[in-house]
Amino acid sequence: MKEQPLILVTNDDGITAPGIRTLTQEMKAFGRVIVVAPDKPQSAMGHAITIHDYLRLNKVEMMDGVEAYSCSGTPVDCVKLAVYHIIKGRPALLVSGVNHGSNISINVLYSGTMSAAVEGAMEGIPSIGFSLMDHDVHADFAHVQPIIRSVVSNVLEKGLAKGTCLNVNVPRASEVPLKGLRVCRQAWGFWEDDFEARKDPMGKDYFWLRGRFKDLDHGEDTDVWAVNNGYASVVPVQFDMTAHHAIAELNTWDHAR
Repeated sequence: MKEQPLILVTNDDGITAPGIRTLTQEMKAFGRVIVVAPDKPQSAMGHAITIHDYLRLNKVEMMDGVEAYSCSGTPVDCVKLAVYHIIKGRPALLVSGVNHGSNISINVLYSGTMSAAVEGAMEGIPSIGFSLMDHDVHADFAHVQPIIRSVVSNVLEKGLAKGTCLNVNVPRASEVPLKGLRVCRQAWGFWEDDFEARKDPMGKDYFWLRGRFKDLDHGEDTDVWAVNNGYASVVPVQFDMTAHHAIAELNTWDHAR
C-alpha cells in the first residue's frame, strides 16, 4: 500500500482562523496532515524570524486525523520548527493559508502567508500560498475549495521548479462563478501609505498605518487583472531577488574610482 504524502499546513492569521480549517480539511484528502501555525494573528510579518525571544510550541486539538501545534512565533518560525523539530525532515508539500485578504502584487513582500511558502521553497519543499480576497471572518470559502484541489493535485503530480513557490489569490465570493485559473506575473504596484495621528487616554501621540494600493500596471497578464476579471491568479514566486536584468548595466560602471 502506497504511503500517503506528508503535508505541512500553516498560515499567518492564526491557528483558529476559518481559512486554515478550510485548507486543512482539503489537505486530508491528499495525505497525512500536520498543522503548525501561529497562536495569534501574524499578518504582514513578512519573513520575520524570532531570534531575541523564546518560542513556545503546544499540541492542540484541531480536527480528527490531524496532528496540530500552535506556535508563539511568526509563520516562518512555524515552518522552521515543523521541519527541524517536529517532522525532522521535509514534507512532500507545504501549503499556507487560506489567508483572509489579498496577497496580489507587492503584497507578496509583506505577507506572512507567502513568507511561509517562500521559506518552504528555500527548504526545497514544493510550497503554495493561498489567499481569499475577503477579510470578513465569516467569508465564504466554498468557491476556493476547487481551486485548492486543482492546484495541489497538479503540484503533487508534477512538482515545482527549484527555488519557486506559488502565490494563489482568489476573488471574494459573488453571484458570478469564477471563470477559472490564470497563470500570471506579479503586477507592478505599491502602497501609498498614510499615518493617522491619534492620542491615547494619557494624551500621548500614537500613529495608525493606513494606505491605498496603487496599481501602475495595465497589462492583462497580471494577478491584479486576473482577480479583477473573475479569475483566480497563480503567480510563480522565487526567493532569488537578484535583478538579473541590471547586471549588464552595472558592469559598465567605472569600478576604478
